[in-house]
Amino acid sequence: MKYLFLTGLFALALIRSSAQGNYDVAKIPEDLKRDAIVVIRNEEQFFDIKSLGSGQYDYKVAITILNKAGDDFAEMAEVYDKFSSVYNMKATLYDASGKKIKDYKSSDIRDQSLISDFSIFEDNRMKLLKFVSLNYPYTIEYSYSKDYKGLLSLPSWRDLKGFGVAVEQSVYTIQKSKNYQFRYLTSANLKTDSVAIGEKIQYKWKSSKVPAVVSEPLSIGLDNISSWVKASPNQFEYDGSTGNFNNWQNFGSWMYSLNQGGNKLPDATKALVQNLIGNAKTPQEKIRILYNHLQQNTRYVSVQLGIGGFRPILAEKVAQVNYGDCKALSNYMKALLNEAGIASNLIVIGNDMPSLNPNYSSMGQANHMILCVPLEKDTTFLECTSQYDPMGFIGYSNADRKVLMVTDKGGKIITTPAYQPKDNYQIRKTKITLAEDGTGILNLKSKYANAQFEENQRMMLLEPSEQRKRLIENSNIPIDEMISFKYEQPDKTLPIITEELNFKTNQIFSKSGEKIFLTINQVNKREHVPLKVDNRKTFFAVPFGYNDEDEISYTLPKGYSVEFIPKDISIVSEFGSYSAKFANKDNTLTYIRTQTMNNKKYAPEKYNELVDFYKKIFQADKQKAILTKTL
Repeated sequence: MKYLFLTGLFALALIRSSAQGNYDVAKIPEDLKRDAIVVIRNEEQFFDIKSLGSGQYDYKVAITILNKAGDDFAEMAEVYDKFSSVYNMKATLYDASGKKIKDYKSSDIRDQSLISDFSIFEDNRMKLLKFVSLNYPYTIEYSYSKDYKGLLSLPSWRDLKGFGVAVEQSVYTIQKSKNYQFRYLTSANLKTDSVAIGEKIQYKWKSSKVPAVVSEPLSIGLDNISSWVKASPNQFEYDGSTGNFNNWQNFGSWMYSLNQGGNKLPDATKALVQNLIGNAKTPQEKIRILYNHLQQNTRYVSVQLGIGGFRPILAEKVAQVNYGDCKALSNYMKALLNEAGIASNLIVIGNDMPSLNPNYSSMGQANHMILCVPLEKDTTFLECTSQYDPMGFIGYSNADRKVLMVTDKGGKIITTPAYQPKDNYQIRKTKITLAEDGTGILNLKSKYANAQFEENQRMMLLEPSEQRKRLIENSNIPIDEMISFKYEQPDKTLPIITEELNFKTNQIFSKSGEKIFLTINQVNKREHVPLKVDNRKTFFAVPFGYNDEDEISYTLPKGYSVEFIPKDISIVSEFGSYSAKFANKDNTLTYIRTQTMNNKKYAPEKYNELVDFYKKIFQADKQKAILTKTL
């Protein structure tokens, strides 16, 4: 008996020792700790599709937080609504050696609403636990289960959760009945294992020993280097609605069916429409009048209630309350146009997301809705959530994307208009009057269009006091005295903003004896060059293509003339082009700078070439003229 008792104690101690050793940081391979802020020790994601409209998701993960930069990963957070429930949540904190520090109780887990500032109807909630440790490294482990009532989509999976994240092991399994049909996409070269287990089939994907990737400038994501899976049902049931997602045409048919009967307007609104367009001569005039009416009389709010997250609020309801989400406002505009005898189509789009995959239809590739008005000789797209955008301007984050047009015959993939670099322009003329003491008076007149209109639109909408404050804070030239400033949108039908600034500065050039050394480009110059990245991993792109044209004319101080000006400069690459021209005539020094950048996706190995291109521009923008005293 004594022998058995001691053997039992030894076995128990061995089990405890083994458990503690599982998360010992010392056991993480050095190549996984290199460049990492966290290491995913083990992740298990299991989704069991129980029927057309139900499923169970089981999730378990252990993450080692190596330093303070990784604290954002130290939380358990899961969203649910009336069509899902989260339960069986467990969480544990371990120290660096893998010793258990704390088991969290259910009372430690917050259950909070996810109603956002712009939402008034939303049933999403979150169960949240934030882990806290003052000592690094530490490890968190948590798990939970989630039941779904309605399957519009299936959980996705990715091994790399972000930059600075390494992975020891991550596994994703989908289990389904033999008769259930679904589709999936995977990253290149990711192996799919499938096995039949009784009446079920399991699909499994796994990843192991993946080192962290350091954050890279201008990166467009980790898709090309991470392992990932996206999955979607074919037939589905959700909130009393059924449909089929096996292609975009059927997807569009489902969206169209959700809005059946939703375009009716109250009689008073119909009469208002007819009164508004009474004197309009063309369809374009009618569209403009009704779009202006929409902007002036409605506001955006989010609605996320069950199928209401996908079905627009009835047009007659929007007419009564004067608010709605992107679906409701787009549908309301559609109803207004219909009353005016103009046909239009709802557009499902991924705002600031990649284009829809034409060969793979699924929920989750889009997050927004706009409106398309196809006329005989022109097609107009309308962003119905903005109270300030001109008619036809949908914003850079909606431009040049494959989107889904919803028609009575189903969905159709089309492409939204593209804004080329020449369309996203900034044109600026600057006059600078120099004084011998180094001070200057500046007058800047700028014009911003399309994507650059978007960048400056918020500035135009600020109060003058806030405009003044930001101008002084953000000016490349120190502002000694702000004389005047003005922002305008001269033509409300065009996405163009004008800006005029007048100010004094006391730091415009340097002086040595009777010579003045003047950096010629004062207002739009490259201030730094990014570092080169050896063995870059991710693709990159500039935020948007653009064209900047700057002309600066200097009135020289009395008694001074130009002794030296640089030669003209021209730089051309696949990323864009740059030119600088210098001229001196009648005591006026003139500088003309043009830079065009292309918005394309570039392979990782091209990045250092971009740095070289920027370096040449940086040097060109530092060119100086020499003025000498003649009297």
